Amino acid sequence: MHNELIFFDTMRQGLWVAVIVSVPILAVALIAGLTVGLFQALTSVQEMTLTFVPKLIAIVAVFWMSMGFMTQTLVSFFQDRLIPLIIGG
Repeated sequence: MHNELIFFDTMRQGLWVAVIVSVPILAVALIAGLTVGLFQALTSVQEMTLTFVPKLIAIVAVFWMSMGFMTQTLVSFFQDRLIPLIIGG
């Protein structure tokens, strides 16, 4: 019973870390997609590269700016939660 609680708590924390790490990229992708979609609807320009390229550039820029935060969050999760579980059990 105790091992199951530790497992599920670790899984819950891991999923929360995954959400926290992915939010900046997903938010920028959503905003860029809505902006480009609104621009296409207002101007009646329907080109496939117009939706792909700005979203890709925005995602890469945010990923580059938030790499430190993502790395720090993942490393702290591993050091604080997973490594003690591996060493202790």
